Amino acid sequence: MRGRDTFRAPPPGPRQPLAFSHRIHAGQNQIACQYCHAGVRSSTAAGIPSLQRCIGCHTLVAATKPEIVRLRAFYDTKSQVRWIRLNDIPDFVHFNHRPHVARGFACQKCHGMVQTMDELQPPFRLASMSWCVECHRENGGSVDCYTCHR
Repeated sequence: MRGRDTFRAPPPGPRQPLAFSHRIHAGQNQIACQYCHAGVRSSTAAGIPSLQRCIGCHTLVAATKPEIVRLRAFYDTKSQVRWIRLNDIPDFVHFNHRPHVARGFACQKCHGMVQTMDELQPPFRLASMSWCVECHRENGGSVDCYTCHR
């Protein structure tokens, strides 16, 4: 029952420095989330893909499109793209993607239907921990405080 007011969808996210469409990449082209966000298998954070990972495909694919030309400029000048973080968990909360991926949870369970989004938006506000606790209860996860607060 994650439809309460504390879980209402946030306002549209900020504009990113480069336009990126999950709808095209994960939706139309069916690129698996873990291809670009490889950190989910081994790290607490999914991570933002490196420019090298992006250029690996975009040297040939859509190479003349304006946003890819801009991407190439960042890559060629060894500049960093300053992505704006959308999912930010407080420092006192420990979250690790790895056990969730290992249990087979689809990314969409927490991140929404990203394959339909041109601009990524979190599907709910983490205004309280009750969303996580409710999910843990529904799926047999631990609700011991130490699980998330270390």
